[in-house]
Amino acid sequence: MTRVIRLATNADAAAMQAIYGPIVRETAISFEMEPPSVTEMQQRITKIRAVLPWLVCEQDGCMQGYAYASRHRERAAYQWAVDVSVYIHPRWRGQGVGRALYTALFAGLRVLGYYTVCAGIALPNPASVALHEALGMAPVGVYRQIGYKLGGWHDVGWWQGALQPSRAQPSPPRALSELLDTLEWTSLFAPDDMPTEP
Repeated sequence: MTRVIRLATNADAAAMQAIYGPIVRETAISFEMEPPSVTEMQQRITKIRAVLPWLVCEQDGCMQGYAYASRHRERAAYQWAVDVSVYIHPRWRGQGVGRALYTALFAGLRVLGYYTVCAGIALPNPASVALHEALGMAPVGVYRQIGYKLGGWHDVGWWQGALQPSRAQPSPPRALSELLDTLEWTSLFAPDDMPTEP
C-alpha cells in the first residue's frame, strides 16, 4: 500500500467534502457555519489552484486528507506570506498524514518563492498545535473569544513559521500555474502522481 501526495483536482471535491462537512457541522475547528457543497468545494479548488498548491493524500484510492495554502492578506507587502490548512479523515489521524501533507506543501511553497507560513487554530486543539509545532511553527498570539459557534465563544491561536531565510528585495512569488510543467515543480512529486487536469 503506497501513500501518494498529489495536486488536487475537481474530481476530489466529494471526498474532501466528506472529510470537511462533519468538521463544520460538529466542531469549532472551522468557523464556517454550514458545510460547503461539492460544487462549492470544486470552485475553491479551482480558485486556489490557479496560484497556490492544494494537495491531497491518498492510499489505494482512498483519500486520507488534504492541505492547501491561501493568501495571508491582500495588501501587497504580505504577498510572501500564506495561511495553511490541513484536514484529515478521522480514520487516519495520528498516522503521519498531516505531517506528510505539510512537508510536501511547504516544499512546493518554497519553490514558488514564499517565505512565511501562518496558521490559525481554534483552541483548544492539542493535536493541531502539536502538528504545526512539529513542522517548525511557533505561537505568535491569540485572538480572544473571536468566534461564536455551537453555543460558545472560541479563541483562535496563531502560529507562524519560516519556509526559507528572508532576503533583501525578494522576487514576487510565482503562480503555481506557471510552474506545473517545469522540472523544478515536478521533481517534488513522482511523475505518475501529478494530475494534468485543473
